[in-house]
Amino acid sequence: MNPVEIIIKKRDGLELTDEELRFFINSYTAGNIPDYQAAALLMAIFIRGLSPHETLTLTKSMLYSGTVIDLSHIPEQKIGKHSTGGVGDKTSLIIAPIALAAGVKVPQISGRGLGHTGGTLDKMESIPGFNTRLGIEDFKRIMQDPGALIIGQTSNIAPADKLLYSLRDVVGAVPSIPLITASIMSKKLAEGTDGLVLDIKTGSGAFMKSYEDAKKLAESLKGTAEGFGKKCIALLTEMSQPLGYKSGNWYEVHESIDILRGEYIEDLCEISFALSGAMIMLGGKAGSIEEGIELSRKLVASGEAYDWFVKIIKAQGGDVETVKHPEAYPVSKIRESLSAAETGYISAINGYEIGMALVELGAGRVKKEDEIDHKAGLFLKAKVGDHFNEGQEIGYLDGDDPVKIEAAYKRILGAISFSAEKPPKLEYIKEIIY
Repeated sequence: MNPVEIIIKKRDGLELTDEELRFFINSYTAGNIPDYQAAALLMAIFIRGLSPHETLTLTKSMLYSGTVIDLSHIPEQKIGKHSTGGVGDKTSLIIAPIALAAGVKVPQISGRGLGHTGGTLDKMESIPGFNTRLGIEDFKRIMQDPGALIIGQTSNIAPADKLLYSLRDVVGAVPSIPLITASIMSKKLAEGTDGLVLDIKTGSGAFMKSYEDAKKLAESLKGTAEGFGKKCIALLTEMSQPLGYKSGNWYEVHESIDILRGEYIEDLCEISFALSGAMIMLGGKAGSIEEGIELSRKLVASGEAYDWFVKIIKAQGGDVETVKHPEAYPVSKIRESLSAAETGYISAINGYEIGMALVELGAGRVKKEDEIDHKAGLFLKAKVGDHFNEGQEIGYLDGDDPVKIEAAYKRILGAISFSAEKPPKLEYIKEIIY
């Protein structure tokens, strides 16, 4: 086959055959097609799109470019979860031990911070010793006992995705639903899951800012999962303000520990319990999401979920004493108080601006080689609908660099809008797609 003819065919809006897509992906992964031709096809796909069948074939080609982990030796149901990311989104840390406590195994291949959104791997690596760079044999061993883990993408998991993703990033082809679908599903299906729960976020702090785009992505991901014979539930959730009160790597681990020890923060708990409830239902341990949510609450209240969290940390080499005594974690040199700029109800919090302020603070990366300050973070006890008086404290920033603190401070205050009238309450779970 001729790569140029395939590029031209998609450029002209025609549907590619299974053979053409497989040839192109396999040849590019093997180094037989240069970056500039792969970039041309990506841009043609970005502009012209892919049909559901093409998306499924692209996903298969990327998935089978590497190893698909076989967990058939584990009798329990293996249910994965994927979030499209946001600010303060620490749900993976909370729901994995809850589902595990309910008897559901939870494999998780996660990512690092991207743009304004935080990364689960960066959060877990704020725990001293926690190893996210495990090989497949260690993956299988830990999936057997304790039965849940959080690792990064290995070199033999969907290598085509690694190559294509870095190319998409530099040619402006990231926000394409078919390409996002193939990228996500090629990694999630390599985990050896029996089913998948999707957390598709929408709002100013999400990649899919409009509800319509978020729903299209959810349907694309769900349709592709089901094309592989996997059970799948998609939840469309709120991400126009940071989730929970704490944002930043260790900050989010600490807040997850607090939740697993019984603290209740409405938005974070409602979304986390809905996700774990869906995982428990897909895993056959509850008859409905509602039953799964109720069981989730009980497993947190009893302390069982927290105990499983500690086991996960220990299995991956993390310092258990750190998660047992989070108050002893090293603190930043500077703590800057945040005060309300005016009197009134908070009408909006721009999640994107908050996320970028955290990047400026050092909790995220501007360049991929940047070192992360795991201690840096934001405590923002202000939610849409809350009332504050001018000058009243609404939170604080922690960091080591006064210049970065000042830049983040200004950006965060600029992200918070006030109004005289109380705005409508945000809907945390916007839709569940079965």
